[in-house]
Amino acid sequence: MATKADILWFKTNFGDEIEQAVQGTVFDLDMLTAIACQETGSLWSVMRKKPGLTPERIAALCCGDTLDEDKGRKAFPRTKAHLVAEPSGQKMFDIARAALLAMAEHVPGYEFARTRKNKFAHGFGVFQYDLQFFLQNPDYFLNKDYEVFGNSLKRALGELRNGLKTLGLQGRSTITDEEFCKVAICYNTGGFKPSKGLKQGHKSGDKFYGECIRDFVALSRTVQVTGAPAPAPAPAPAPSGGGITATGPALRVNTNSSNLRLRREAKVSSPIEKNVAAKLPNRHPVRAISGSPVNGFIEVQTILDGRLLQGFASADHLVPAGG
Repeated sequence: MATKADILWFKTNFGDEIEQAVQGTVFDLDMLTAIACQETGSLWSVMRKKPGLTPERIAALCCGDTLDEDKGRKAFPRTKAHLVAEPSGQKMFDIARAALLAMAEHVPGYEFARTRKNKFAHGFGVFQYDLQFFLQNPDYFLNKDYEVFGNSLKRALGELRNGLKTLGLQGRSTITDEEFCKVAICYNTGGFKPSKGLKQGHKSGDKFYGECIRDFVALSRTVQVTGAPAPAPAPAPAPSGGGITATGPALRVNTNSSNLRLRREAKVSSPIEKNVAAKLPNRHPVRAISGSPVNGFIEVQTILDGRLLQGFASADHLVPAGG
């Protein structure tokens, strides 16, 4: 099980990429971290401590789920024979078995894979895109796209959006953590039964998938990345006088992430931190210059740590100050 220290490592190495990917969605860093903890946390929490393994290599090694038909698997492929009967099935088996063996070199508990020749991985990438989708999307697996963290993240967000549709939440601008747990159950099982609450999905020990996600979201929300080097460029120039001069609407930050980026320009830079002047905590007050969005951003002024700052913040994460 991933700990706070493991989550800190995960956010430090992948947090920026996740935060960029979830912009404009109802999801946030802690929600995606919870999925990663549940799906492959038992793998990367071990591999991060191994010398010589970079975060990129660890992401590439994340694979799992070796259960076949005899252990209850009903989705494709139920067995090796089931897989190799399909076009490019033998090639896929070779890739899936090699992936399992590569991971097993670093994670205790998978020694059985070496001697059980028909064993292969069914889940791929940090967020575990299942091999059942090989029939619809074979190139993703055959080209090993899942080894790149961003590709795995993109697939996960796509499946989570499907979960929103299943629950009728696709039109929402925000969701609660409890609602996210229900979306995560859809992510795991393809559906949700209201009568069962969070006691649905794969059972790990005495907890169901929904309950595990609930606990991982709560744990992730207690972990913030600190000590990151400050951006080299100075903040955007503020008006003279030291106080807020903006006369637009009074707003406040509304984000479930650890903070909201205040940018020097109304755009997302590459790398993502390049044009960031400051990071504003949740519920932090700001004053809009005009209140009119520019490329999805609103120009604001605010006081942070005694400094007057002016820049652009995502309109999706600003609400009226009294709201």
